[in-house]
Amino acid sequence: MLGKREWKVNRKLCFGESVENNAGGTGRPHSRPRRNTHGTFVSGIPPFVHAIVTSYPHKRKYRMKLMDPAQKPVPRPDASPIFRVPAKRRLILSLLLALITLALYNPITHAPFLNYDDNVYVTENSQVRAGLTASTIRWSFLTPAAYDWHPLTWLSYAMDAEIFGMNPAGYHFVNVLLHAANAVLLFLILETATGFAWRSLAVATLFALHPINVESVAWIAERKNVLSMLFFLVALAAYGWYARRPGIGRYLAVTLAYVFALMSKAQVITFPFALLLLDYWPLNRLNDNFTTAQGRETEFAARTVSLWRLLAEKVPWIGLSAVSAVITMKTGGAAFSYLALTGATETRFPLWVRFESAAIAYVQYLWKIFWPANLALAYPHPGFAVNRTAALMSAIMLIAVSILAVVFRRHRPFFVGWFWFVGTMLPMSGALVQIAGLSMADRYAYIPLLGIFVILCWGVAELIERWHVPPPVYASASAVILLTLGLALHRQLGFWRDNVTLWSHTLQVTKQNFVAEEDLAMAYISEGRAADALPHFQRAHKMFPDDPLATMNIATYDQMLGRYQSALNGYASVIQARVAAPSLMATAFANSGYAHLSLKQYDSAKQDFEGALRQQPLNSSSYRGLGLLAERAGNIAQAAKYYEQAVELQPTSVGYLLLAHALDITRQPEAARAAQVQATQLTPDINGDISTVRQLLAN
Repeated sequence: MLGKREWKVNRKLCFGESVENNAGGTGRPHSRPRRNTHGTFVSGIPPFVHAIVTSYPHKRKYRMKLMDPAQKPVPRPDASPIFRVPAKRRLILSLLLALITLALYNPITHAPFLNYDDNVYVTENSQVRAGLTASTIRWSFLTPAAYDWHPLTWLSYAMDAEIFGMNPAGYHFVNVLLHAANAVLLFLILETATGFAWRSLAVATLFALHPINVESVAWIAERKNVLSMLFFLVALAAYGWYARRPGIGRYLAVTLAYVFALMSKAQVITFPFALLLLDYWPLNRLNDNFTTAQGRETEFAARTVSLWRLLAEKVPWIGLSAVSAVITMKTGGAAFSYLALTGATETRFPLWVRFESAAIAYVQYLWKIFWPANLALAYPHPGFAVNRTAALMSAIMLIAVSILAVVFRRHRPFFVGWFWFVGTMLPMSGALVQIAGLSMADRYAYIPLLGIFVILCWGVAELIERWHVPPPVYASASAVILLTLGLALHRQLGFWRDNVTLWSHTLQVTKQNFVAEEDLAMAYISEGRAADALPHFQRAHKMFPDDPLATMNIATYDQMLGRYQSALNGYASVIQARVAAPSLMATAFANSGYAHLSLKQYDSAKQDFEGALRQQPLNSSSYRGLGLLAERAGNIAQAAKYYEQAVELQPTSVGYLLLAHALDITRQPEAARAAQVQATQLTPDINGDISTVRQLLAN
């Protein structure tokens, strides 16, 4: 008995009509039938002929299999010649996608460095600032434990420093360029694998312009996100190439691209899992009782194989993921973590708290796709105050959708898209390992939300086809959506124009945000608005009275106002606390040294500067302080050496002015003038820095 599904025939397909307007096909005439990858006819057979021949199971060569939802469509006879040719269509659409992305993201190139991690990655990183030197290349691969291990990301920063110096516009432009390249590559992979040009373009456009991805592009410190995504997509493309005709050379190409992705950021460790999903759709490599029943024709046509063989070929890649996870756990994070190891810090939340927070975060990511408002740079973790009702409802929703995806697994874009989202988000969800005291982060959705974009675009396209929506209607709707995305993107980019605006917005859309309070205060300090900074320092300190960073910032504020003894008490509290990051201890020691210097307590100042160097041997501020003490003692030659060490580690205008002063005293006028030139090039306010140097020398 023939089932209902085998009797249904897509009339449009049988007569060579289009399933999707202007979507890709082979460009061949439609007057005769052609075969798909399973040897069955897919066009040119009238419905009544199909009904007759399928009544005889032994006539297998005449049987027609149902069209998969992702089957490659046939172009309309009246389509434009340019769009009828796949190569030309891909080129034009790729260029349009890249140009739109570059144009809409252009405003971010006018933004400054962010006062949140950009200093660690670029502005205060002596190795990166030195450019592409042998020392920097070696350091990138042998990164100290205080940093994450992503050598290709470090090298990309060093290359930027070589080309752009400390001009943030260049770093921003490279991020935008990488994001545009990712969007184009995503479009090409989807279009080639599925044959649906417009659906693939819609997915790539959502990815390129959705405001939730602004954080990954606008934040210079998130270069690792866009760079790892680039190699991740290259690895996916190489895997499609390998799937068509497996071979050792093609396998090694996939492996190399995946290694490069891991060397950019470890977020891509779910790559083997993602490949298994692609084996099901759109590659259709999985050989079981429900995937082989539907055939299709695409340029990625691959032979079906058993599940065990698919798992076996991914074992080396799973091994790479495991190695990357171990390296990340052992090396990452200390340079960015300033919380004392007391109480329930972000690494000590029990499993049930992490699971509840992760369930809520999953649903919030989905909500932000449809309503991308109130996006923030930092979403504080609720800790033990997590809303259990919301967590329960979120978990029920996630489980229900997962069950539906399995039940309706024949709808492959839905199945693959949903489990892509759930699976690739897992390492960043906080369920297994809590990350940086955050409940979620927009940048974590950069790869996972591709799955949801696929579900939306394929689902809407199928509804349009089923309901016979006229082309002008869905073309107008697409234009409205594109315009809305562009406006929302422009609005979100506006919050990144400077540090004060960004952190002020973050405080407006979040609650009890310690990080935002601290960094907004520091942004005010950098603009010389100390009075505006104090309330934010105080609120941060009130949230976490025992946190050493909050204590040190209050002490720094006291030192700026000349309250040196109060500042020293604060620095002593920081030094006595059990702090994870040596860099914070070094800063506390160095600041304490300058406070002692202002009080004419020179022996105590020397002890503090030496203590800072024990914590952080590359602390430029401490070398500068030791130079001031040596100059005061009359040892000008030694002072010049300390100043040289300081500017080598961190070139600053004040450091070069001190060096020029010492060189002038030792009668080295040419070297002194060269140092003065360097100082002038590093600051827009040379007179202000000269005043600072005079004040330091007067102590």
